[in-house]
Amino acid sequence: MVKNWKSKLHEIIYEADTRAGKLFDVVLLVLILASVALVMLESVADFAGKYGTFLNISEWVITILFTFEYFARIICIRKPAQYIFSFYGIIDFLSTIPKYLSLFFVGSHSLVVLRALRLMRVFRILKLARFVGESNNLMRALKASRIKIGIFIMFVLILCTILGSIMYLVEGGIENSKFTSIPQSIYWAIVTLTTVGYGDMFPTTVIGQSIASIIMILGYGIIAVPTGIVTAQFATMEKDQLHLNTQSCPNCAAEGHRDGAEFCFDCGAVLNPEETN
Repeated sequence: MVKNWKSKLHEIIYEADTRAGKLFDVVLLVLILASVALVMLESVADFAGKYGTFLNISEWVITILFTFEYFARIICIRKPAQYIFSFYGIIDFLSTIPKYLSLFFVGSHSLVVLRALRLMRVFRILKLARFVGESNNLMRALKASRIKIGIFIMFVLILCTILGSIMYLVEGGIENSKFTSIPQSIYWAIVTLTTVGYGDMFPTTVIGQSIASIIMILGYGIIAVPTGIVTAQFATMEKDQLHLNTQSCPNCAAEGHRDGAEFCFDCGAVLNPEETN
């Protein structure tokens, strides 16, 4: 009886392929958006002055509901630590604790805006299988590209150091020049190369302006490099894309299983123990 109760609770909370699971996620979505809206309204002095009590009570009600949900997630899986220390588990905890901390630390309740991060979990009701597969491919593409991107960033930093040093030599001796040091000149090179252009520093000599023009043009090409790296890797990942669903392991809470899978890809536990029995 307990097993059936926990299995049903697990199906509602962790999965979105059933009507009850979708309804739970919709309610959760509304509560998250309402909570974030309450915190934003509370930061408006005039509104908080008129409806401060209502905002505080509403936020406490939502926080208590999220607290029950957090413990329910822990109760209905066989290995609670897998959820507690998982990515979503940490987000759920961080989005619940700030309101309680506000009892001891003034202003910490504003951190409940972290609940917006929980929207990533609720997006599964929109996906369904296709969007999960795409997001997993994107994450794998970013992970697979990290070495190439790291090398590229190192190259950009070296380039900015060289260009900044050159600009310091060219512009540093000019009266009232903003290029007062190499670090300051490197800052300008980074801002210019990334095409941000704050305008707080600019060259005044013909040579300096010529170098700046080259850096600006160079910036357009450099910006496209990391995008190309990830896109190429993402295209490779798409070829191996799996059809996934929202089936969650009742043992370790792992998600992203293939359609028709009987066992968890992470811990090997049976995904539907009741059907097996």
